[in-house]
Amino acid sequence: MSREPLRERAYYRAFVPVATRWRDNDIYGHANNVVYYSWFDTVVNTWLIEAGLLDLESEAPTGPIGLVVETGCRYAASVQFPQKLEVGLRVARLGSSSVTYHLGLFVAGEDAPAAEAHYTHVYVDRECRRPTPLPEDWRTAFAALT
Repeated sequence: MSREPLRERAYYRAFVPVATRWRDNDIYGHANNVVYYSWFDTVVNTWLIEAGLLDLESEAPTGPIGLVVETGCRYAASVQFPQKLEVGLRVARLGSSSVTYHLGLFVAGEDAPAAEAHYTHVYVDRECRRPTPLPEDWRTAFAALT
């Protein structure tokens, strides 16, 4: 069975460096699958914070919150401690209350990814936890990653 090739570095709009840690390696000598999901979650939230969309400092945060409703990952090559990694980020789909991200995990300086993922947030009201339309300034920020 053939599959589509993974997306190369040029596809992504933003990059976040990721540090591997000694504990990321499993008994097979490479990063365990669950670690990839931690990196992807960290990168999405880092971008949200830097874009001013996720405020962890405020005593009374405002705006919607993102709930993960779907993820998936394809692996192409092993990574391990102590490699330096970079994760590329792109918005693949911008809905009225949801955002689907594509993420590519790269060994620093490489054009071909070691893995790629998709990750969907549905943005909900903080109080009632029901989907809510994305504010216009959020849509503008996300559009920069399309």
